[in-house]
Amino acid sequence: MKKSYLILLLSTLLALTSTACDYLDFDETNNLNTKENIYKYFNTTKSMLTHVYSYVPQDFGAVGGAMRDCGCDDAEYGNTSAAVQYFNTNAWSPIKTLDNNWDLYEGIRAANSFIKEIAEVDFSRFENNVNYEEWMSQLKYFPYEARMLRALFFFELARRYGDIAMPLTVLTAEEANTIAKTPFHEVIDFIVKECTECADDKLPVSYASIAPKEIGRITKGFALALKSKALLYAASPLHNPEQNTDRWIASAKAAREIISTGYYSLSTDNDNNIDSREVVFMRMNPQDYTFELNNFPLRFVNGRRTKLANSVYPSQNLVDAFQTRNGYEVRLTESGWKSDDPEFNPAKPYDNRDPRFYKTVLYNTAPFKGKTIEVFAGGKDDFPVQEGGTPTGYFLRKHLQENTSFETDREVKLMHHWIIYRYAETLLTYAESMVEAFNNPSYTSEEFPLSAIEALNMVRTNAGMPQVTAGSKDEFIAALRNEWRVEFAFEDHRFWDVRRWKIGDQTQKELYAASVVKSADGSFKYQRSLYEMRNWSEKKYLYPIPQNEIYNNPNLLPQNLGW
Repeated sequence: MKKSYLILLLSTLLALTSTACDYLDFDETNNLNTKENIYKYFNTTKSMLTHVYSYVPQDFGAVGGAMRDCGCDDAEYGNTSAAVQYFNTNAWSPIKTLDNNWDLYEGIRAANSFIKEIAEVDFSRFENNVNYEEWMSQLKYFPYEARMLRALFFFELARRYGDIAMPLTVLTAEEANTIAKTPFHEVIDFIVKECTECADDKLPVSYASIAPKEIGRITKGFALALKSKALLYAASPLHNPEQNTDRWIASAKAAREIISTGYYSLSTDNDNNIDSREVVFMRMNPQDYTFELNNFPLRFVNGRRTKLANSVYPSQNLVDAFQTRNGYEVRLTESGWKSDDPEFNPAKPYDNRDPRFYKTVLYNTAPFKGKTIEVFAGGKDDFPVQEGGTPTGYFLRKHLQENTSFETDREVKLMHHWIIYRYAETLLTYAESMVEAFNNPSYTSEEFPLSAIEALNMVRTNAGMPQVTAGSKDEFIAALRNEWRVEFAFEDHRFWDVRRWKIGDQTQKELYAASVVKSADGSFKYQRSLYEMRNWSEKKYLYPIPQNEIYNNPNLLPQNLGW
């Protein structure tokens, strides 16, 4: 089957220019293309929708080249003066912001404009065109795709700021600078309403039978998924301090709705797999090797890396989250490796671990590109951080495409598609919501025939891990939160989960590393070491509203608590 890809290349879009003078002002036309002319033709109309898609966020280095997880306990960024370090220090402020994603308001304005204009387009004069029926089959979904993209952008802003300005029409500069904030739960209510309406026979399950059979467009499944995700955040402790059970039940119902469709199933092959039955929505990207250039161990880039410290390094904190293959915890201590697994060998601590570990981390002795990773003192990958070495004892493996090549005249660039949502998230959302709502991991009913423990174990079984037993609610939640961490490592979850669970004071103060020494007999000695003390305070659960935006629009006050 021939497939088309929604790859968001600027060169394939109209020559769109921004003339922003405030946080919501965006000009979706240029001097050569008036709005009236753009919406006279199908291809240019579709290009405007593609432009709205271009604002879909991803994290191959979203924070000044660093992955957002470098701002939590899963990783460190090699560049110690990079902006992402603000998350971990006292430097973050309303004046020194980062990752504020205020440009999503440009995407919202583009969506609002598109929603308004698409309601009035008329291509009937082309009804004798050979492509007319194909155009019409696509066109009927355009308004709902734009509404879902707008809802996604609102969600991204709300999980950063809580209460947000929520424009639903195209505003003038004066109007934009007077709009007030909408309370967080009203934003969530709006997102849920939009998702419900757009999923209700308005969007297709897939575009496989809709010419040109494009991959990467909004589907009914994603409308249900975004509703589920929004309700999960609304139920979580950060936004539900009183632990209102009804919010957890609403979240469980939304996840159950996705499960009941039967549209999706778990897979172990999701990265860059456009045929995965697990992937609900992904952002399609062109061929590129920037991610590998930044994150391959230095000796594999053929001298092409100029910014030596711009790599993501998994922490020992994260490595300790990966159990043995038999389901036992493992921990590196100051005196070596410890585990209750009778089959665990401290001399070979990375053998027989959770299979997901090998897809996430490059460790000492790991195979890579036909060679062996050597982070031990004096090894081939042992360099000072400023020269491309690892400060934590680990390199990133997740998302790297090993077949990438930097050899002169033999370069290989590959596509990197960012998964926005996959089905495992539905199952863990359901498990979390069920146990929080009913206080029993084994609870079932006619409305909820799947228990929390069953949903969690579906994810573990798919990963090749043994099932966990129910235990107490607290034990189950601890196991579940660890599952979120290892299943979605470096998929832009941990940073946000720490916040929605309000566990920053427990997890975000110490970052640990592994030091490795090779003995004369060829064996290795491993030791846990404190790499960095980090700053955490309660105010960091939400982002500060940028001060310059408050100057433009005082109605964005009050500032978020503590900032």
